[in-house]
Amino acid sequence: MRTRVNVLAARCACVLVVTVSAPLHAQDIVLRAGTLLDGRGGVSRSVNVIVEGSRVKSVGPSSGARVWYDLSRLTVLPGLIDTHVHIANHFGKNGRATSEGERPEESMLYEAENAYAMLVNGFTTTQSIGARLDVPLRAAISRGMLPGPRLLTSIAPIDETTGTPDQIRQFVRQIVAEGADVVKIFASKSIREGGGQSLTQAQIDAACDEAKKSGKRTWVHAHADSAVRAAVLAGCWAVTHGTQVNDDTLGLMAARGVFFEPNVGLLLQNYLENKDRYLGIGNFTESGFALMEKGVPQSLAMFKRALAVKGLKLIMGTDAGAGAHGQNAREIVYRVQIGGQSPMDAINGATSLAAEAIGLMDTIGVIAPGFEADLIGVDGDPLTDITALRRVRFVMKGGTVLKNVAP
Repeated sequence: MRTRVNVLAARCACVLVVTVSAPLHAQDIVLRAGTLLDGRGGVSRSVNVIVEGSRVKSVGPSSGARVWYDLSRLTVLPGLIDTHVHIANHFGKNGRATSEGERPEESMLYEAENAYAMLVNGFTTTQSIGARLDVPLRAAISRGMLPGPRLLTSIAPIDETTGTPDQIRQFVRQIVAEGADVVKIFASKSIREGGGQSLTQAQIDAACDEAKKSGKRTWVHAHADSAVRAAVLAGCWAVTHGTQVNDDTLGLMAARGVFFEPNVGLLLQNYLENKDRYLGIGNFTESGFALMEKGVPQSLAMFKRALAVKGLKLIMGTDAGAGAHGQNAREIVYRVQIGGQSPMDAINGATSLAAEAIGLMDTIGVIAPGFEADLIGVDGDPLTDITALRRVRFVMKGGTVLKNVAP
């Protein structure tokens, strides 16, 4: 543990040097991009991005201005957004996917490590669905005291044990008072238990309605088609998974403007790759793993059908747990290489569209004047080689450089 603390402290110290010194710069910061993807589908070549404080001041042709960061050999794009992680989940002292026997401060260090791993791999914003440990981590990152992505959290979920519709409404009010950014709803069982609908229409209606009254978005875990449809009919904001969804319900999602976050390229693969570290914990049984193995091709087939639905808002989310943090871009790569999604659509789904889904469309997800200066530089052109998103050489979040190993 002493080594783990020392490593984290060293990382934090490096970031704090940048954080403290950045406001002292009297001049604007100028970055030169060889290729720039703006997050909305626009592509520019040989442009300067001028950053003033934490925001983008201008984007335009290269000029004679002093260049602070020469990224002319990289592709620059907005910081990536993962709309669904479990940032507190980690492999503990015994190498297993559990925090059993840990003190709270130990668990927090693991969570901070996950945050750092995502940040240096290009994810400058994430939404954790969610744990109470997220709240102090969110505050520390916001203060600039820990390196990590901008963090939103649901704190605690609604499931079949939460109670009646009235009790669910009370629970929503409670977690909003605790600082929840989004309300998580388990409308179906885990895929390891078959994914059947687990909440009634009345319960889902109550959760989504109360969240709306509180000004909060809802994120609905749903595998069964009936659970997805119930969430859409309830006016919920976003649905995740959707493994068993049919084409009619996909069309209904598109018509109602519901965001859809399928997980096809990292979630189940990570579980299967780390089977020995999960097996025997909760519903991670042999039968559960057999269902997950079947779920990989099932999810892929569903994703390909979803791509054909006009107007469906497909956003990037991984449901990353222990073992997956920092590998988030695998989801995007899989969607393009195996799922057949266009690289530009996949990138937009992880930038501007994802920003809209988490309620920050006027702040992040786009490289344009007035937006937060969240920018990354990758080695290669992701429009022709999507794996470039796994070769992150430069990371700026809110005008502060957190990583710079550009050639």
